[in-house]
Amino acid sequence: MRRPLLALLLACVVSHVSATVDPADESAPSRHILQQDGRQLEVLISPQFPAGMRENLLQWVDYIAAALRQVYGHWPAQSWQISIEPTAASASDPIPWAQVHREDLDRVEFFTTVQASPEELQRAWTSYHELAHLLIPYRGWGDAWFSEGLASYYQNILQARVGLLSEQQMWQKLYDGFERGRRDTRFEGQALHSVSDDLRKNGGFMRVYWSGAWYFLAADTRLRQQSGGKLSLDKALEKLSLCCAGQRLSVPEIVTQLDSMNRVLLFHRLYEEVAASTTVPPFDAIFASMGIDIIDGKVHLQEAGPGAALRRQIVVGPASRQASAR
Repeated sequence: MRRPLLALLLACVVSHVSATVDPADESAPSRHILQQDGRQLEVLISPQFPAGMRENLLQWVDYIAAALRQVYGHWPAQSWQISIEPTAASASDPIPWAQVHREDLDRVEFFTTVQASPEELQRAWTSYHELAHLLIPYRGWGDAWFSEGLASYYQNILQARVGLLSEQQMWQKLYDGFERGRRDTRFEGQALHSVSDDLRKNGGFMRVYWSGAWYFLAADTRLRQQSGGKLSLDKALEKLSLCCAGQRLSVPEIVTQLDSMNRVLLFHRLYEEVAASTTVPPFDAIFASMGIDIIDGKVHLQEAGPGAALRRQIVVGPASRQASAR
């Protein structure tokens, strides 16, 4: 059902791709400009890629850039960049490394294999995780659990919204992630903010990432339930983008803005609750409220009821509904 929609979105993006700019210095990356909705994405591709692979990479970037538009209906920033470098990796992992740079322009740097097809790149979860970081104007340090939780939550939602995951697969991946976080007990009893601050030194990645993902699932479901569907995390993050894109905010500043702009007392209180948590918070009640049953570790989706309707709204997203209406 969502495949034709994605094709439409991709056509819109591809129709605005400029011709490749051939630099005088052949050792410099090739530069490509994508424009959509008055916003610009600059793509820099290493000259170490053969010409045919560069075409594959551009096709992949078109795809994931369209996927990012599935949250607000537009890219988070007026201008941003993607840079791509080659690297060695196993055939099962076409994108072994990627990172976000918070510079004058937000830049996502990908390291990919030189043989990967556009389809293999599209199926790799890494790109959706990294692009999801751009959904908030984060300064790039402090409260890593919040930023990584956002990316872990939306990496699955974005894949479902473009048709790479079914609804059942998406919720199964979220469930499996929460279980991995719950089993990461090395620092159990220690507050999340402390584990997060020492993440690169001491580890605890699963607990940090999936406690953060729980924060955004909890915020999303509470917004939708308490407002009767008028509010959602998608809409709240869009307001934040329109207000503050280009700024470099701390997480306390971000949650304060989210509460203020949405006239709720939610994001900051939940931030304090999760930052002080000593294990991944329970998610069973949230799943049950959305008509999700867990039987022997497998997700089963109820077909009817208000919880099922809310659950489907998260999978579909506002951008998809708007495009379908057109």
